[in-house]
Amino acid sequence: MHNLVGRKLKNRYLIVEHLGDGSTATVYKAVDTRLGRDVALKVLLPHVRDTTRKRFFQEATAAARLNHPNIMAIYDIDDDGDLHFLVIEYVEGDTLTSLIPSPVETVVRVGRQIALALNYAHEREVIHRDIKPANIKVTTDGTVKLMDLGLALPKEAKRVTAEGMIIGTPAYLSPEQAQGHTLDHRTDLYSLGIVLYEMATGQLPFSSDDIPALLLQQVKQPPPPLRLHVPTIPVALDTVVLKALEKQPARRFQTGQAMADALDTVLQETKSPSTQTTEFLDADDSALRPDIAAETRPNRPLRIILADDHTLVRQSLVAFLSEQDGFLVVGQAADGERALQQTLEHRPDILVLDLNMPGKSGLEVLPRVRALAPEVKVLVLSGRDEDWYIMQALRGGAHGYILKTSADKDLIEGLHKVARGMMVLGDGVAQKVVGGVLRADNAMSDRMLTEMERQLLLHIAAGFEEEQIAERLHLSPDTQHALVASVMSKMDAKDRHAAALQALRRGLILIDEVLLISA
Repeated sequence: MHNLVGRKLKNRYLIVEHLGDGSTATVYKAVDTRLGRDVALKVLLPHVRDTTRKRFFQEATAAARLNHPNIMAIYDIDDDGDLHFLVIEYVEGDTLTSLIPSPVETVVRVGRQIALALNYAHEREVIHRDIKPANIKVTTDGTVKLMDLGLALPKEAKRVTAEGMIIGTPAYLSPEQAQGHTLDHRTDLYSLGIVLYEMATGQLPFSSDDIPALLLQQVKQPPPPLRLHVPTIPVALDTVVLKALEKQPARRFQTGQAMADALDTVLQETKSPSTQTTEFLDADDSALRPDIAAETRPNRPLRIILADDHTLVRQSLVAFLSEQDGFLVVGQAADGERALQQTLEHRPDILVLDLNMPGKSGLEVLPRVRALAPEVKVLVLSGRDEDWYIMQALRGGAHGYILKTSADKDLIEGLHKVARGMMVLGDGVAQKVVGGVLRADNAMSDRMLTEMERQLLLHIAAGFEEEQIAERLHLSPDTQHALVASVMSKMDAKDRHAAALQALRRGLILIDEVLLISA
C-alpha cells in the first residue's frame, strides 16, 4: 500500500503523518477536519485474509462500546474505496516498551491502571487477548492507554479463529492460550503479570528463540521469582506478580480489580517491615491485608523454597506442588549455602530442606536460617531416618521432619501444619521420637527421672552446650557431670545426646517443651 500522507479520506480525515506499521494494518496521524481534532487512522492492509478482515471489524464492535480513561477510544469505522479504516483516539506518548525496566513505584502505578482498565473491559465481557508492552501507551503525564483491541473478543461474538488456533504474542501468552484452550478474562491477567515482571526486572520470565519451547515453558515451567533478578524488589510485589502468573486460572487474581487493589498495597507493605509476607484473601475479596492467622486465609498460597541436591527429586517436587492448590514455589537450591541465600532474599513461608547436600549441609544451614530468618518455618524432607540426624535436625530448630518415602498427601498435610505453627513428625519419624517401642529392660524404663534430670535432658535436646546448661541451671561442673552420667544410665544411652533422644522416645520430655526452651 502506498504512503497515504497528504491524502484526505472520506473528504474528512486529512492524513498528516505515518506512525507505524503492523502485520495487518498501517497507522497514521490525521486531522478530523469536521471536528478539528487529531485522530489516528488504522488502515487495513489490502489482500489480508478474510479472517483477519473479520477480526478487524470485530475490533470496532468490541471496543467502541468501551468508555474508560485508560482505554484508547474508537470513534468510527469507515471505508474509502478499497481502504477500510478505524478512526481512533490519538494519544501523545510512548509505548510501555520505553519503561522497561522501571522502579517499583512506576511498575505499581502503571500496573494498577492497566488492571483497572481490564476490569472495566471484563465487566463488559470483552477480553483483550493480546496484552503486551507494544499495545500499551503511556502519555507524558503518566496516564496509561490500553490500545489495539484487534484481538478483543466480546462474549457474544462469533469466534473468528478456528478452535485450538493460537492467537497473541508468544512471550505474553497465558498457558491456556498456548494450548489453544477456551479463554476467559483471566488470560489477560496472566499476560499483565508477564508485562509487570518484565517492567520490574528488565527480563521476561520465559524466553526462547524456539516458539514451541517457549509455549511449553508457559504451560509447564514455574516463573523464577523476580528477586532472583533484582534482589531489591519488595517481597510484596514479587508475590503479586507470581500470583498473576499462576498456571491454573483459578489460582490467579480473579478480577482486574483484585489485582489493582493488591498492587495498590505493595508500597505500603514495603514501608512496613512487619508485614513483608503478603497475604491474599478469598478470590472474590479484592483487599490485600497484612499477615493474619493461616486458618482465616485458605486461598493464600504458601510460598515455598525447595532445597535438594538431586535435580530430579527437586524438579519432581516443583511439578507436584505446582499442580496443588495453595502452594507457590518461589525458589530452588541444590546446596545449603544457596538455600540460605534464597531464604534470606525471598523470606518464604516454608523452607523444605534436605540434610545431605554438597558444600554446606542442611544441618549446617538450619540453625543459621532459624537465627537470621526466624519467621521462616523449616520442614526437613530427608531420606535419613537415623536417630542422630533426627535429633540434630530437631536440635537445630526444624519445625518438622518427614521422610522422602512418605506419601504425597502426608507431605501436603505436613506443609499446611508447619505453616500453622505445628510440629510435624512424619510416619517412621514420630515413632522414633515420641512413640517408639520401649526397650525390653522394664526395670530401666520404670526408673523415673528427677526434675533436674528432666531439665538437663530438655536443654541437651534443645542444643545447649555444657557451659550454657551449667549457667542456665546453676550447676557446678561436678554436679553436671554426675547428672549426665545418671541420665545416660537411666536411658541406657552411650552419650548425652542419645540419652535425650531416648527421653523423647519414652515421652519423658516433650517436643513442645524443647521448642519452648529453644525459643
